[in-house]
Amino acid sequence: MCGVAGIVSTSPPDPEQVRVMCRRITHRGPDGEGYHTDAHAALGMRRLAIIDVAGGGQPVYNEDRTVAAVFNGEIYNFMELREQLVARGHRFATDGDTEVLVHLYEEHGEDLVAQLRGMFAFAIWDMARHRLLLARDRVGKKPLYYRQSGTSLAFASELKALMADPAVSREVDPVALHHYLTYQYVPAPWSIYRGVSKLPPGHLLVWQDGEVSLRRYWRLDFTPRPVGCKQEAAEQARELLLDATRVRMVSERPLGAFLSGGIDSSTVVAAMARLSDRPVKTFCIGFDDQRYDERPYAASVARRYGTDHHEFVVAGSSALDVLPTVTRHFDEPFADSSALPSFFVAELSRRHVTVVLNGDGGDECFGGYRRYAYMNSAGRIRTPYRLNGVLNRLGSALAEGNTPLGLRRFGRGLQLLAETPQHRYASLMSYFTREGKHALYTGAMHEQVAHVDSYELITEVFDTSRADEDVNRLMDVDVNTYLPGDLLVKVDITTMAHSLEARSPFLDHHLLEWAAGLPGRWKVDGQVTKALLKSAMTPWLPPEVLNRPKAGFAVPLADWLRCELRPLAYDLLTDHTARARGLFRPEVVRRLLQDHVEGRDRSSRLWALLQFELWHRTCAEQGWGDTATAAAQPAQGPCG
Repeated sequence: MCGVAGIVSTSPPDPEQVRVMCRRITHRGPDGEGYHTDAHAALGMRRLAIIDVAGGGQPVYNEDRTVAAVFNGEIYNFMELREQLVARGHRFATDGDTEVLVHLYEEHGEDLVAQLRGMFAFAIWDMARHRLLLARDRVGKKPLYYRQSGTSLAFASELKALMADPAVSREVDPVALHHYLTYQYVPAPWSIYRGVSKLPPGHLLVWQDGEVSLRRYWRLDFTPRPVGCKQEAAEQARELLLDATRVRMVSERPLGAFLSGGIDSSTVVAAMARLSDRPVKTFCIGFDDQRYDERPYAASVARRYGTDHHEFVVAGSSALDVLPTVTRHFDEPFADSSALPSFFVAELSRRHVTVVLNGDGGDECFGGYRRYAYMNSAGRIRTPYRLNGVLNRLGSALAEGNTPLGLRRFGRGLQLLAETPQHRYASLMSYFTREGKHALYTGAMHEQVAHVDSYELITEVFDTSRADEDVNRLMDVDVNTYLPGDLLVKVDITTMAHSLEARSPFLDHHLLEWAAGLPGRWKVDGQVTKALLKSAMTPWLPPEVLNRPKAGFAVPLADWLRCELRPLAYDLLTDHTARARGLFRPEVVRRLLQDHVEGRDRSSRLWALLQFELWHRTCAEQGWGDTATAAAQPAQGPCG
């Protein structure tokens, strides 16, 4: 596990610039560094040593040193690949997983990604062809940012590394901001800054002699396939989970697991216990508020498997103390409030281990979100077409008006009933609605994004899905949007902030591809989510864990915003600097603050604005420049 950075150019790049980039991501790799420089490329990396601790440094090279690679991630099938490559005459200089990349590249070119089982973001530099290959893993576990400038291209694991170059624009991309307010994260390929992009999951980028091309190499296929009975499927699910967990337990450094008490993390711990000859180290975060505290469920699983269990209780004051640090690590506005407990559980875990397994992907793999069941129910309600316009207008008036919270929720429900399934789901996944955003914007900001529909990010995936049931189409949407844009960003940033590697058995592509072809009704049966997984886990998990309602990683955000975080919210959202940006109408921001205090609005919208302003303050403190002028500039797509 590492952080990577580099510059390629038709003219000699500055190797010192790459060293500065790598210093900014030392937390991703505190155990060492390595560099390659030639007439057209400068590559760098920071290493967190997990495999081949003694000899697995980077960059790695092929036999004649004409191909170099830097790598972030883990290749779980590297021993199998290594044996195949040795049989074909390749010679290895290290015992680590990174070196298989350069030899696979010699054999397969850019198609080498099809051979890899794991999580990765890597750069391969072909010196003879002046060709750079960037690749990101199938679902987006590992991040990769890039910026093209003329005939040069710079890349890095984190945005802060690219910002080491003073030539990078400090202006907010208004389209990225528009999407952020809808989803609470900036989706790929956008970044919050003009001219800087994220390489999307499952994509390759090739730079050669100043020209860039981009292609997708993988998308999860939800085409239905013939299946046997549910009992056979449950047995196969257990086998696939054990195999996905087994390959992720290979480590020369101490290893443990996040244990929230939900079915996904509990499943992973149960699998680890079956595969380990010693107690599994488990880590759990809780709250004093019992509505959000999952520690009793986690303790139940810990007792069943005799784990070495550790807990930490998060208070509102703790959240206030750590919030600026968390914001600084994310580099972009990010408003999933579960980033805070994720940061704390990573900090707790790193005191004891270097690698953790988690339950990420279980919901997208087996249908775990309650919204899937809601969409099932809503889909059975047929409203006359001629009434949809009336329902939408009435719902909008209630949802966006100065009305009590109960009426706003009722209005939102009317809006949803009037929508098609794909638009209903996009609306359900949004925090600021389309109407709410445009009411918030100043005239200048509105003009820049009036032509942009954030809902298209969801509806396009829904419409192109190969699934034949809406439940599987919704899971297809989440695998392509919410999972890589929110959940995996949250876990990568919060764990790597503490030099901790996170591995996710549910995101093994063999397991994902098998589960995608199963009938949707096996996953969400009426109002029962994860029906098949619960059946499969009946022999492994306590009934109280299997039968409890899904909680997610929720935090008492509304209470924090009314108490510990309230002064910070007023300070950031109403000061002169925020108003002077010309992005949001001050009277609407003040109304959101007042509505939240009086209990008339969801905390998530206020939290999104607070995170945006806190990010601005963090940028100023780090000297990243003034980002206030974006609304006055023409909107552009990714990479400007």
